[in-house]
Amino acid sequence: MNAHRTVKVSKYLSRHLRHQPDRIGITLDAHGWVPVDDLLRACARNGFAVSRAELDHVVEANDKQRFTLEGDRIRANQGHTVTVDLGLPPAEPPEYLYHGTVGRVLDAIRAEGLRPMARHHVHLSPDRETATRVGARRGVPVVLSVHAGAMHRAGHLFHVSTNGVWLTAAVPPRFLRLPA
Repeated sequence: MNAHRTVKVSKYLSRHLRHQPDRIGITLDAHGWVPVDDLLRACARNGFAVSRAELDHVVEANDKQRFTLEGDRIRANQGHTVTVDLGLPPAEPPEYLYHGTVGRVLDAIRAEGLRPMARHHVHLSPDRETATRVGARRGVPVVLSVHAGAMHRAGHLFHVSTNGVWLTAAVPPRFLRLPA
């Protein structure tokens, strides 16, 4: 499977396992899972046939580990805009986590902190390098430091997804270190 096809399949799966399952006629269970056979049939019915080998390759090769295969079912690891309960237990975060963004949104972040927007959680990275890659998807990256340890001690809940992305409901401005 070439790199272009891998990216195309990954984006298609992300769109439908995280945001628009109904658009191709699949139903996620309460925890975001869908039977693999149902997903593959739906892809084919909607003009985007994906083989089981391609699906396995995308799950295995995805640098962000966006998906989990468990037995005969698959789900996205995080980033949903549809309601799912990933069943992630609360976790104690490291003292600092990081968020990659772009300069044009810094004024809003200074005023309101980090909000989940259309997603269910704010996504935080365990290191600056990952946050830089995340921010670079939308332009010149700006990396924010989040005092996650202080947030946790103040009662904010954190969860960590299967692929190491940290999730929290929101990050108030007082827990952020932003560039001047």
